[in-house]
Amino acid sequence: MTDLVTYELQESIATITMDDGKVNALSPQMFEELNTAFDQATTDQAVVVLTGRDGKFSAGFDLGVLSAGGPVASTLIRSGFELAERILSFPRPVVIACNGHAIAMGVFLLLSGDYRIGVDGPYKINANEVALGMTMPRTAIEICRQRLAPAHFNRAIVLAEAYSPADAVAAGFLDRVVQPSELQDAARKMAAQLAKLDMNAHAATKLRARDNALKAIRAGIESDFGSVNRTAAGAPGA
Repeated sequence: MTDLVTYELQESIATITMDDGKVNALSPQMFEELNTAFDQATTDQAVVVLTGRDGKFSAGFDLGVLSAGGPVASTLIRSGFELAERILSFPRPVVIACNGHAIAMGVFLLLSGDYRIGVDGPYKINANEVALGMTMPRTAIEICRQRLAPAHFNRAIVLAEAYSPADAVAAGFLDRVVQPSELQDAARKMAAQLAKLDMNAHAATKLRARDNALKAIRAGIESDFGSVNRTAAGAPGA
């Protein structure tokens, strides 16, 4: 079994990179390694840059695990949303460097970062559950509600509209778009800028500002697992 996540600490910045060699499907192993990486960032008191591989941030949950159904699928889904909640409440800034496609659970992780930088190109940012015949989980709706622009919320969630990186900025999926060759440098510069914040004030303000959203997300996690088969947030590889 190979590592799916790498962790690199430089000064006060931890870069966490997902790379499964394919579409960065979010599997049990991927979530285990991501949580271990965030544990290390907590120990290191580091600002985090979370990124993927060229052309792919993440295509969502591992469909092989979801298709099995039952407790394994339920645990996978819960793991994804618990990681999103963890990132939203992480005590240090989290910069997302979105390398390309972000689909389904990949979108929900994207929306959990404090500052999101994407790359220009023929990529899709898409919460596509409704297009695939899946009812959007309550938790996913609350993650999207706390970040998407009101004019785009229904389009993105109820109509499953796919956004280009450039259009994703106005919608609220991204804060900024750069050329692919500039992504990692831009993310690191933003992380270095955020590292100058007073971290106690940052953590307390983050929790205060997101209090209602975090309560709704935690309640959604507990409500969403009565039926797994048709509420799973997954997507085929883009």
